[in-house]
Amino acid sequence: FIRQVSRSSFFLPLARAMSSITVQPPKCLQKTFVAPRRHMFGPGPSNVPPRILAAGAEPIIGHMHPEMLEIMSDIKSGIQYAFQTQNNMTIAVSGTGHTAMECAIFNAVEPGEGVLTAVNGIWGERAAEMAERIGARVNSIVTTAGGYFTSEEIDRALAKHKPVLFFLTHGESSTGVVHPLDGIGDICHKHNCLFLVDCVASMGGAPLHMDKQGIDILYSGSQKVLNAPPGTAPISFSERACQKVFNRKTKPVSFFLDMTWLANYWGCDGKPARIYHHTAPVSAFYSLRESLAILAEQGLENSWRRHKEVAEYFHEGLENMGLKLFVKDKNARLPTVTTIVAPPGYDWKEITSYIMKNHNLEISGGLGPSVGQVLRVGLMGGNSSKASVDMVLEALRDALRYCHKSKV
Repeated sequence: FIRQVSRSSFFLPLARAMSSITVQPPKCLQKTFVAPRRHMFGPGPSNVPPRILAAGAEPIIGHMHPEMLEIMSDIKSGIQYAFQTQNNMTIAVSGTGHTAMECAIFNAVEPGEGVLTAVNGIWGERAAEMAERIGARVNSIVTTAGGYFTSEEIDRALAKHKPVLFFLTHGESSTGVVHPLDGIGDICHKHNCLFLVDCVASMGGAPLHMDKQGIDILYSGSQKVLNAPPGTAPISFSERACQKVFNRKTKPVSFFLDMTWLANYWGCDGKPARIYHHTAPVSAFYSLRESLAILAEQGLENSWRRHKEVAEYFHEGLENMGLKLFVKDKNARLPTVTTIVAPPGYDWKEITSYIMKNHNLEISGGLGPSVGQVLRVGLMGGNSSKASVDMVLEALRDALRYCHKSKV
């Protein structure tokens, strides 16, 4: 009897606690989720190969453990190789490419300072909005989607607006343009301006030389050519950029993205001890390290060459089908993301939906200024192959046969 009473006494508070629950366990979470296997041939993310998936599944360790610090050091070396830079201030931000974009702008620009953005797609627009939100004086030079700027146009704009920072997208994934970079860094420095470049869609897929090209801040993302899961973003600051970043009059608006803290966390500030800043995405760092290791094994120049050859093979196949490429200048076509003029008379949404349903293959429509004008196909990293091209071409042929075409 005594034992029975004690048991009842034990379960009574538990029953009362359970009765206070007003939100019940979701039925949807009682089902097992299995992710579908698809050919990720949109502008990103790209398919993650088994080797990188396996790396991300390794056991969790502490974000300040010696082994984790060693992994971060490996990542730093891998980014320096991918960016072709010797910058000490090289890290991976815990977040996507947007996070790195904000990290660059928030640290390099103070309220009231001038920023000039080159807008030939959506990413120049996004950079301008980020700078406006922190109180910068923002001006933009704008060209048509599918176009790019001459050095003379950039020089004139810098002389007119006198910004502290000039933003340019190297690989504009919304329009399919790879922007020339040679000489622009020198022009920026002539005007006492930092040169910030977005290479999220181009790193590893198109020639890029941070130091030689005078780029002061360069950032990318993990989910494109690197074939890692989204969620980490390489970024590097030149010595010139560091002079600006670490001699601010005001603190950056974001604590999470404050490079004073991040530099210490990544061991870039020369201090003997690292101080806790945030809990890094441990598994994501495993994956990023492995993806950088694969790029190093393949060789950067080999990767550039393969992406170029595969893109040219793809472009030839599209033109043989009677489709038109959105970027007219062959030298300005981004090797990683191809923009195809939306076939006249067709609904681009119907084409992409048909291909997803019948070929289990993702391609996408336009983004920002290219919405409604293009189809976008991304062949990046391991997806950059002639076999992938053949798959996409067959899917497009099939879609154009069966999708409704207007007579108008």
